[in-house]
Amino acid sequence: MTDERLKMIFAIGETIGVEFKRCGNGIEMDTYESVCSLLNRFGGDIFLGVENNGKVNGIPEKSVPGLIKNFISMVSNPDILNPTIYLVPTPLIYEGKHIIHIRVPSSSDVHKCKNVVYDRVDDADVKVTSTSAIAALYIRKHNIYTEKRVLPHVKESDLRLDMMPRIRRLALNRDEKHPWKELSDAEIFRSAKLIGTDPETGKEGFNLAAIMLLGRDDAILDACPAYRTDALLRKVNVDRYDDRMIVETNLIESYDLLYDFAQKHTLDKFHLDEDSLRISLRGVIVREMLVNMLMHREFTSSFRARFVIERDKMYTENANRAEGHGVLLPENLEPNPKNPIVASFMRNLWMADELGSGTRKLHRYVPLYSGKPPELIEGDIFKIIVPLDDDYSFDAKIGSSENKAQVKAQNEAQDCAINCALILNYLRKNPTATQKAIAEAIGKSRTTVQNSVKELQDKGLLEREGAKKNGRWIVK
Repeated sequence: MTDERLKMIFAIGETIGVEFKRCGNGIEMDTYESVCSLLNRFGGDIFLGVENNGKVNGIPEKSVPGLIKNFISMVSNPDILNPTIYLVPTPLIYEGKHIIHIRVPSSSDVHKCKNVVYDRVDDADVKVTSTSAIAALYIRKHNIYTEKRVLPHVKESDLRLDMMPRIRRLALNRDEKHPWKELSDAEIFRSAKLIGTDPETGKEGFNLAAIMLLGRDDAILDACPAYRTDALLRKVNVDRYDDRMIVETNLIESYDLLYDFAQKHTLDKFHLDEDSLRISLRGVIVREMLVNMLMHREFTSSFRARFVIERDKMYTENANRAEGHGVLLPENLEPNPKNPIVASFMRNLWMADELGSGTRKLHRYVPLYSGKPPELIEGDIFKIIVPLDDDYSFDAKIGSSENKAQVKAQNEAQDCAINCALILNYLRKNPTATQKAIAEAIGKSRTTVQNSVKELQDKGLLEREGAKKNGRWIVK
């Protein structure tokens, strides 16, 4: 969350996804009402220490740790927020003043604050009291998150119960006190929200998330006939493939099979981190690519997910319930799980970390692996592209002048790519903006914007339509 972006948010003011709280005498109860309403709508951002009009008053520095601790305790209290949710506020400094940022994701559940349902309408938190309105809210959630679709015909015999010992083992590997250790299989299913109630019929049963995570192959294909993942190697025969694997099993075993495919066909380059510990760059990168493809895909789409390894790149593609379009960067990332139940289950198994960490890891480790940054492209088809260069090795030339020049060139190339992505994302929403306005909005110099715009035009990614003063930009 950069100062430039904060400046823009405070200038625009409160919206359906942004809420300001003065927080003069501590965190007021209406803050938790806002958390509830954002969870029930599309998610959003809450800023503590900011007036309703966007004026930043700030919070005393000494009060910040206590307020954060109190907030985490309150949203974890079922008497305040039910179902509870784990949120971690982020302390920020803006123009010398301390504020707190709370990122609230959209939730697949309907939440209540002190036993009252709230929904977000424009910039207000509105109580939902009528039975029909609450029922509509449940149905809306059910329709948005297809993973919650209840399948009453599915029984325990349709699940791979033989996988449960491994599930517990994975959960306990990094947390020996994990609550699943003492729970029965049925209790784990309920704890992980793999059992739900159809809001239209009132029938209870396993949901689609349960089938995708733990289902037998025939049960998966019965629930999602188009579900499968194609793994392809195209280095010699680029028109067809050199090796191919079709994966049609549950998400846990799909990850194992796809990871093995990547190990077979890519290099595991040597790398030492800051503490002189060896890191498998390939392991980190492939893990983030595969987990994202499996965890956030839209299961009901007929688009076949793909993991492709070519001579100069490897990439994943999967159907996506897009909430925007464009290149994702750590600077403009707003984490939003497309399948919250599946994502939560995988985080319990330590297959996935906190939301947004995958993007940050890819941007950190891919340049060390191949010398170039990755591309993450949001759209109806979500795509992650990782460049490959078998001859490149970051660690082989540490300390040499050649390596320093190479690192400098990489950093300049990455800065250029970031600038271009920020400009494209801004112009999609502001096609008539001047280069001066673009520079102010993204916090770059006008010369930097001019050079980046020229590069985008040369590559055919940006076009200018009309006169200089009253024309508009077209993002290709």
